[in-house]
Amino acid sequence: MRAAFRTALSPPVSRLLQPLLSPLHFRFSPLLQSSPSPSRSPFPRHFSTFPPPDPFLVPPPSPFPMEKQFEEFKLQLEESGGVREKIRGVVVEVEAANRMLSSCLLLVHQSLPLSGVLEKANGHIEKIKGLFAQLAVILKDCPGEFYRYHGEWRSETQTVVSMVALLHWLETGALLMHAEAEKKLGLESSDFSLDVEDYLTGLCFMSNEFPRYVVNRVTAGDYDCPRKVLSFLTDLHTAFRMLNLRNDFLRKKFDGMKYDLRRVEEVYYDVKIRGLASDDSAQGQANATPDQVTES
Repeated sequence: MRAAFRTALSPPVSRLLQPLLSPLHFRFSPLLQSSPSPSRSPFPRHFSTFPPPDPFLVPPPSPFPMEKQFEEFKLQLEESGGVREKIRGVVVEVEAANRMLSSCLLLVHQSLPLSGVLEKANGHIEKIKGLFAQLAVILKDCPGEFYRYHGEWRSETQTVVSMVALLHWLETGALLMHAEAEKKLGLESSDFSLDVEDYLTGLCFMSNEFPRYVVNRVTAGDYDCPRKVLSFLTDLHTAFRMLNLRNDFLRKKFDGMKYDLRRVEEVYYDVKIRGLASDDSAQGQANATPDQVTES
């Protein structure tokens, strides 16, 4: 009776040992693990019997797409840099020719025969025309990239246009048209032409020379010169007012033309008040000058 009661109250030994014999405990308890079978490796799964690979024997990975892209950029920049170096070599010669032409045009402010000054200046223009032809040959290998390199010679183009336009006015008394400027400078090709903004900026630079020219001509006794210059600048200023110019470099140069026109107008009025201008000159100026000349 007592043995049967002890058996009923005592849990079986297997139930007491069940937490100790759980799969997790059995897995990590080295004492309860069974001896490895001959077919299984004595090392844990995270250990390897093979030595690590030699990094020097592993082939290098293929270059990434980003590296390929920047390799292409490097080649493009080197090619563009070579083209720019060639262009700058020619532009330096254009700058020197422009300085020679500018020094020649300074003679028009003196009492010298105009024909000799114009003949000497035209020789420098022919040289500049040949240099622009060299630039066109360089850009022939870069079709469609005129405006990519245009900034290299833009300033020099504007300067030479202003001087050529002044020479044209001294010869004819009229404005140098855009097509005529292209022909004089050899910029008639569709791949290498005269930019419109460069032409307009050159005309604004040209107007800066007229106030000094008028004063020197009056000093030399040419009292009709202020009327001619004032009439021409008035027409040019009126034509520029038709353009819807942005607030950029060209707009600033055009605003400067207004002050050139005012200075020429003051010289003309001084001549007229002193009675030095002829009646024909006064009548012609009265018909040619609009009221908006002095507008701000």
